[in-house]
Amino acid sequence: MNELDERIVRVLAEDARRSYADIGAEVGLSAPAVKRRVDRLREDGAITGFTVRVDPAALGWETEGFIEMYCRSNTGPQDIRRALTRYPEVVAASTVTGDADAVVQVFASDMRHFEAVLERIASEPFVERTKSVLVLSPLLRRYGSGAPT
Repeated sequence: MNELDERIVRVLAEDARRSYADIGAEVGLSAPAVKRRVDRLREDGAITGFTVRVDPAALGWETEGFIEMYCRSNTGPQDIRRALTRYPEVVAASTVTGDADAVVQVFASDMRHFEAVLERIASEPFVERTKSVLVLSPLLRRYGSGAPT
């Protein structure tokens, strides 16, 4: 992916509904040239899809937190992933370096709901313990904008 492709991806990440002509005007290409590049980026797997970003609070998910999971020694990433896919409140999860085995991002309707999700995750058979933090104010969020500039 070259610099021009990265600029196209940034524009699409900001608003995937923009027309090829509009994107072309911003990056200095014709609409057909932008379409060819987007098609190639999709074929190459650099662009995996187009989606909508929704404000969780608008859907009633007012509480956000992160849960560190500490798992038994024989727990693989696929075990963690399989378990977490059952929780609609889990929006992201990653294995990490450090003491914890995974970090899980959760949205819930309120504190009680967050606590219930935390307890359910903590009760998974492979989880030894958890540690959680709540988000007071999100400071910065970037959405698939490509490489940092």
